[in-house]
Amino acid sequence: MTFETTLSLAGPLRRPRQMLGDQEYGGHASIHDDSMAEKLGFRAGPIEGPTHFSLFPPLLEKIWGKTWFERGCISSHYLNMVVEGEEVRAFAEIPADGATMTRVWAEKADGTPVLEASASIGPNAGPTLLERRMAALRPPEKLLILEDLHVGMKGAVDEHVRMDADQHMGALYPFSLNQKLAAITETSPWYSDAAASPWGRAIIPLEMISVLAEHSSRLAGFPVKGPAVGLFADQEISLIDGPLFVGEDYVLRREIVALAESKRTESYWVRTRIFDASGERQVAEMLLNHATLKHSYAGYADAG
Repeated sequence: MTFETTLSLAGPLRRPRQMLGDQEYGGHASIHDDSMAEKLGFRAGPIEGPTHFSLFPPLLEKIWGKTWFERGCISSHYLNMVVEGEEVRAFAEIPADGATMTRVWAEKADGTPVLEASASIGPNAGPTLLERRMAALRPPEKLLILEDLHVGMKGAVDEHVRMDADQHMGALYPFSLNQKLAAITETSPWYSDAAASPWGRAIIPLEMISVLAEHSSRLAGFPVKGPAVGLFADQEISLIDGPLFVGEDYVLRREIVALAESKRTESYWVRTRIFDASGERQVAEMLLNHATLKHSYAGYADAG
């Protein structure tokens, strides 16, 4: 007997840690600082969205094995903020045998949705959640904070990056990989022990790929007006020829691929391609929707 019932995997409830309280950019505190968050109308500084990505690898490894760490993609739309002390659980629908895409999501303990996402493996799984969301974007009517940006604008330079275990990742990410591993919601010896890793080297956790790809983003030189406070609204991380390794050199190249606005935000979507040290072989990429809060920029009041 067979059934058409969709079944899901669920992880345990976890309490993610806030590690960006001291984050700085553009010469001011970020939305992750409690006092800044309160000024903007939020009850506390939210935990950064990709922190929740660490909840998913145990579920996706169960579905696709270690291939997930080599050619996996998570494509996420963030729905509700989480503050320190709240519990979060990850879910993943079990796909049919041979399927290369499924639906995943995260919820707080009370059922409040945190994020919705697609998860997939390989290049031919079909449109990801964010590819579908980008296709539905309408051109912005008039931008102020982002008026000097345009689709197709590329980063000013190739960015040469790496992540060593004890490397402080800078003002945007004021911690090291080892400090993150001491607080990460789902740990694995693969993240720190080369002998335990199937690839013979420690691999960078999914949420820390976001740090690798974003910590040097100032070098892109995108002319965003400020000071203004932003947040991650949508984010996709795709492994093409992974995993990414601790202590390995990489080259980043950025391009603005979409602009949008809502009542509260102006947004620019950046695709960051991650190459090996030679700059010739692409190994991963990140798509990130930076949503800038209009009311955090003094120019909006002046314009009104």
